[in-house]
Amino acid sequence: MVRILVKVKHKEDEEEMQFLYDCPSTTGIDEIARTVIEIFNLQIKIQRLALALESRLLQLGIHSNEAAPLMRALSEAKAYASKDQVLHGKLLSPHILRDHIQTIEKQVMLNEAIGLSDLTQLHQFLSDSSTDSVRLQEDSTQLLWAGKELMKSKRLCDYVGNNEKTKLILRLQPYCLSSA
Repeated sequence: MVRILVKVKHKEDEEEMQFLYDCPSTTGIDEIARTVIEIFNLQIKIQRLALALESRLLQLGIHSNEAAPLMRALSEAKAYASKDQVLHGKLLSPHILRDHIQTIEKQVMLNEAIGLSDLTQLHQFLSDSSTDSVRLQEDSTQLLWAGKELMKSKRLCDYVGNNEKTKLILRLQPYCLSSA
């Protein structure tokens, strides 16, 4: 398996996000792009959920013992999605990230004090507190390795050979930033 350190700096004033991803060297660049963009977008969603819900709990003056399960779910999700996982050599899975998001949503629904009684209200609350402009889109994001754009019609082995022990750093970047 090729170990890929994915780095994303979506905007100049934002902190760089990182995560690890493994795939066979024969994997298509389009499949890699789809998966790493999905992982990044799920990481962003967890960060936005945590920020919005933690500030909502503070606004409402809800004590930690009332919202302990929700706070635990937020904490676990943030820890799993953090770039600290790179330091520990742990890969991120889109399935586990989705599970964390579902757990947070479930805890919000169970905690009536937050005032968000269904998923529609939760999504409305989140759309008011953050925008989708942070999300990366597959068709408008380029994958860069060693300063070169990886073409989505090729396979990873076309760039790095067939060595399954290869490690590389891949940057995700919206096309609009590449011309700047």
